[in-house]
Amino acid sequence: MTDAVRLTSLAHGGGCGCKLAPGVLKDILSGMPATAIFPQLLVGTETSDDAAVWRLNDSQALVATTDFFMPVVDDPFDFGRIAATNALSDIYAMGATPIFALAIVGMPVDKLPPAVIRAILEGGASVCAAAGVPVAGGHSIDSVEPIYGLVALGLVHPDKLLKNSGARAGDSLILTKGLGVGILSAAFKQEKLDAGGYEALITSTTQLNAVGAELAGREGVSALTDVTGFGLLGHALEMCRGAGLSAEIDAQSPVLLPGVEALAREGVRTGASGRNWTSYGGDVRLPEGLADWRRDVLCDPQTSGGLLIAVSPDKADAVLDLVRAGGFDRAAVVGRLADGPAQVRVLG
Repeated sequence: MTDAVRLTSLAHGGGCGCKLAPGVLKDILSGMPATAIFPQLLVGTETSDDAAVWRLNDSQALVATTDFFMPVVDDPFDFGRIAATNALSDIYAMGATPIFALAIVGMPVDKLPPAVIRAILEGGASVCAAAGVPVAGGHSIDSVEPIYGLVALGLVHPDKLLKNSGARAGDSLILTKGLGVGILSAAFKQEKLDAGGYEALITSTTQLNAVGAELAGREGVSALTDVTGFGLLGHALEMCRGAGLSAEIDAQSPVLLPGVEALAREGVRTGASGRNWTSYGGDVRLPEGLADWRRDVLCDPQTSGGLLIAVSPDKADAVLDLVRAGGFDRAAVVGRLADGPAQVRVLG
């Protein structure tokens, strides 16, 4: 279906690498009206959390998010799957369970035949079906570049809500997926990605973060976020800012997806990783001699990336067992939280 045109050739960016840089987004949102006047709004924009949360009653809170982007691969069905998996991740990252979704569709209808657009929607619907939720509607427009994603809604008990601001000093940090999605996607666009790298890209980006709902209310788990467009360092920094803590990240600890190290050493990277570093590098302390490629990996935008879990050290092994039993065999402890200014210190 994609012989006539590559989906990625129609877009200037792809996946979560399309996100506005953190510094640009901060400038845009500065001066927006405060949300604290709404007592039922449990989570708004104040801590850059993964979704908005509205208390419905004593036992239910509604979690709402939206996420959409341009193609990271050329296969339309896979593009739909990746985008839907990524959108649902924000629900799981709050410890919530999704209940339904709405599709966001923008397509250049003069360049893509209906069959290709239909395959994108079918890919997204297949992921939602696997998550046990319907795509109950949506909205579509004729746009210059192909865009697809979801509005996703979920439910969580207000007392079990996992915010990025709940982290505690001394907590261990667990990352559930391997890093390097942005580097693999850049290699794909440059036609440097082999079959094994492509399989790793698809497998990682279509793995639902449903284990997040199992972490809600679990003893020892204090905070949760997903690692997406701002990279591991950026999302760890958001957790630090929300909780008023410092983080230490071991540069060697995150597991890399197959082929990522070799590509990174060759200089394959996304433009977003550089924009990420420019935006938040002032709040990151790097060890002397850290290789540039290693920094690029830590800033690499992760489309449909893993969950970053803050958990007390005595419960970390049990949480790792739970996560790995859920199919996240690359999960690893990648750092810890401590008292101190809101910054990240990278250990060599």
